[in-house]
Amino acid sequence: MADKIQWAGNTMPKSDDKHLGIMSLDHVKKARAFHQSFPQYTVTPLARLDGQAARLGLSNLCVKDESYRFGLNAFKVLGGSFAMANYIADETGKDVADCTFDYLTSDQLAEDFGQATFFTATDGNHGRGVAWAANKLGQKAVVHMPKGSTKPRFDNIAAEGATVTIEEVNYDECVRMAAAEADACERGVIVQDTAWEGYEKIPSWIMEGYGTMASEAAEQLREMAINRPTHVFVQAGVGSLAGAVVGYFTNLYPDNPPTFVVVECAPAACLYKGAAAGDGDPRIVDGDMPSIMAGLCCGEPNILGWDILRNHTTAFVSCPDWVTARGMRTLGAPEKGDPRVISGESGAVTTGLVETLMLDPEYAELKELIGLDKTSSVLCFSTEGDTDPDQYRRIVWEGEYPTCWQTDLSGGSRRTLLPARTVLLARRAH
Repeated sequence: MADKIQWAGNTMPKSDDKHLGIMSLDHVKKARAFHQSFPQYTVTPLARLDGQAARLGLSNLCVKDESYRFGLNAFKVLGGSFAMANYIADETGKDVADCTFDYLTSDQLAEDFGQATFFTATDGNHGRGVAWAANKLGQKAVVHMPKGSTKPRFDNIAAEGATVTIEEVNYDECVRMAAAEADACERGVIVQDTAWEGYEKIPSWIMEGYGTMASEAAEQLREMAINRPTHVFVQAGVGSLAGAVVGYFTNLYPDNPPTFVVVECAPAACLYKGAAAGDGDPRIVDGDMPSIMAGLCCGEPNILGWDILRNHTTAFVSCPDWVTARGMRTLGAPEKGDPRVISGESGAVTTGLVETLMLDPEYAELKELIGLDKTSSVLCFSTEGDTDPDQYRRIVWEGEYPTCWQTDLSGGSRRTLLPARTVLLARRAH
C-alpha cells in the first residue's frame, strides 16, 4: 500500500513572535527593489488554474511559477543574491538600497569591497543561485552538494564558474562543512538559509529576498480580483521559504491572515515532527533522506523560520513522494484552458497535496481542519521547474511514483491495495 500522508494540527504554545518583523513589508519592499535593478528581472507568472479549481470544487487555485526566475529555473537566487548584497553593504558602510546591480557589477565595487568567497551547501537550486550571483558580481563561490545529488544539477552550478563537489554526507553535514571552510578561508562567507544560534543575520536576509516572490504573488492575485487568498500552501526544507511566505502574508493581512499549511517530504519532516511533539521546540532529523524532493531534504530547521511558523501555521504535513509526483503530472497536463506549469519534484508537492485533499476521503479530517472547501481561494508556489530533466520525464511521461486510484461502480474513488511500483511494472509487462 502506498505510504500515507501524515499531518499535525498546530497546538504549540505561542512565542513572543519577535522574528515576524524580518518579513515586514518595508524589508520586502527593499528586497524587491534590489531584484528589480537586475536587467534579468521579470515578474514570474502566476498560473490561474480555473479548470482544475472547478474539478476539485475550489473557488480559485493559483500557482506561482518560479521556473522563469532569472533563467535559473528556481526561486532560490532571490535569497542568495539579496544576502550577498546586504553583506557587501555592511562591509562597505552602505545602505543595501544603494547596492544595485549596476553598482555591484561596477569597477567601483572592486575598489570598495574587493573579492570574497561565498560558501554554501545545497542540493542544487540555492547553490546555482549563489554561483550565478557571485559570477555576475565578480565574486568567488564554493558549493558542496549532499549525497545523492544529480549530475544535471551539479553541471548547472559548475557552469556558473563555482567550485562544486558532491559529498558522501547529507545536506546538514554539508552545511557544517561549508561553514567550517568559510571560517578557515580569508574573506570566506557562509551563505545559508539554515539559521542557528550565532548565525542569524544572513539567513534573515535570505528570507527577506524570498519575499520578492510572495510580494509579486500578492500583487498578481489582486490584479485577478482575488483580493486575499484564503489558504496558502508552502513547502519547507529548513523552513526559510515557509517562514518567509507565512511571515509576509501575516504582515500583509494582519487582521485576517490566510490559513497556512506547511508541507515537507516525509524522510526529512523536521517541522512536522516538531509540531506533532507540541511543545514548541524544533526537532532534528538526521541520517539519509531518500526522496525525489531533493530540495526539501533538510533535517535541521531554521530557528527564525520555525519561530514564525509555530505562531502562524495551522497544519504541518509530511508527504511521501507520490504526492509531489501527482502534482507534477497535474500541473504538466492541465485542464483544458488552464496554463501548463512545468514543476519539479520540490515544486509540485503543495499542488499534489491540494489535489489529494479535495479528492481522497481518507484525508477528510485534515481538509476539515484547514477549512478547505468550495469557498477557498488557494495559493501554491511551484518553486522549481524541471531542474533534473531526465527525472522529470520519468515521472511525468513514464509514470514513476504513481498514485494508484481506481473508480468503483458507485462513482467514488479508492486506493488500490497493490503497491504503486507493482502496478507500474504490471503496466509495462503488457
